[in-house]
Amino acid sequence: MVTRKPVRGSTGRVVHPSGAVGVIVKSPRDRSHAYRVRFTDGFEAALHHNNLMLLAECKQGSIHDADQVLATHGLFDRVIFRCVIGSRAYGLDDENSDTDRRGIYLPPADLHWSLFGVPEQLENDETQEAYWELQKFIIL
Repeated sequence: MVTRKPVRGSTGRVVHPSGAVGVIVKSPRDRSHAYRVRFTDGFEAALHHNNLMLLAECKQGSIHDADQVLATHGLFDRVIFRCVIGSRAYGLDDENSDTDRRGIYLPPADLHWSLFGVPEQLENDETQEAYWELQKFIIL
């Protein structure tokens, strides 16, 4: 099974992100009760059916549509450094010049740990923006 939402421990802290994989160890007696799911680290949680999906469905569905999954995470809101490059940056712009921006973004940890991963680069051709994922920036 794959979790649709983050799994929280007894302290309320997230112990497994959305997209974590586990095994059902106990089925509910009806749909109003929760499944008992065991994760790879041995942690068990009670999760209702609407917070779970079959791994096969996950692989056939949204995992193949990574753009849809990434769009729901608002990665452009995760930009941590932005600068202007090109003619505007050097004072060589004129009335026909556009504003080119480059920078770095830091994706959320739960997306890093999920089955989807993170894109190396975010681009928006309309606004002439490109942002590298932090790890890619450091390696470059």
